Amino acid sequence: MLQIKNLKKYFPVRETNVLANMFSKPSAFNKAVDDVSFSVDRKETIGLVGESGCGKTTLGRTVLKLMDATAGEVLFHDKNVFELNDADLKDFHKKVQIIFQDPYSSLNPRMKISSIITEGLIIHSEIKKREIKEKAKELMDLVGLSGELIDRYPHEFSGGQRQRIGIARAVALQPEYIICDEPVSSLDVSVQAQIINLLIDLQKKFNLGYIFISHDLSVVRYISHKIAVMYFGKIVEFCESGELFNNPLHPYTKLLLSSVPEKHKLGKAEDEKPAVTDILGCSFYQRCPEAKPECKEMPQELKDIGGGHKVSCILIK
Repeated sequence: MLQIKNLKKYFPVRETNVLANMFSKPSAFNKAVDDVSFSVDRKETIGLVGESGCGKTTLGRTVLKLMDATAGEVLFHDKNVFELNDADLKDFHKKVQIIFQDPYSSLNPRMKISSIITEGLIIHSEIKKREIKEKAKELMDLVGLSGELIDRYPHEFSGGQRQRIGIARAVALQPEYIICDEPVSSLDVSVQAQIINLLIDLQKKFNLGYIFISHDLSVVRYISHKIAVMYFGKIVEFCESGELFNNPLHPYTKLLLSSVPEKHKLGKAEDEKPAVTDILGCSFYQRCPEAKPECKEMPQELKDIGGGHKVSCILIK
């Protein structure tokens, strides 16, 4: 099990004056990830949804220790990832991989596909040089691409093909978990379906656990077993995928599921969000159409209301 416990990632907000920044403490903090906890089993997909800027990608990168956490723990095989030595951290990165959002910028344009796919194998295993091309061909075939294309460069492939190459690179080390950071958001709808089905097939084949980050609710619904809804760095609702769509409870979740683009449907405009720090009550208070005066002052906790359905809202009893 991959466990995330009370994870926090804060970014300092400093003065615009460069000289003042050198000698002063941050004036505030942007709480990109604020006390987030959940766990992922093998063969399970946790969908992570929310508006752009809610902290989804930061959460994924902090779990992988691509960013240093402000507080909290990530437990992998009962060991805190943030306390691992270099050797153990290298093994962790072998077992927990990432698929990036942009299939264009995530591949080195100067490297052949064979080198891109097998780079991790060369670093983490004792694969022999004569075996590299054969392994690259196997991985290409695994993700639905001809193994004969391994000597080509990334610019010779379409966006969907590049993302398949990124997936091949991620599964090359036989990981236990993969963080999928908006892996289909830049692809055409028809290609999205192909990539999602590929990920599902690979999950069944290798017993993979996924954290699937996306803002597209239809995609998340299709692939996820459970869904966590994020707003302003916090998880405001967490439950089984079917339960979330059939019985959404948090006002923010309801508004997301309504798929209404107009800002007035979300209460106040985006630029009228609360300040980044010192929020005593619900951070969604200013935009919530169901808000009560007490929502502004009372701290919110993610509580289980039964059946594993958790929600952070004082209006839900």
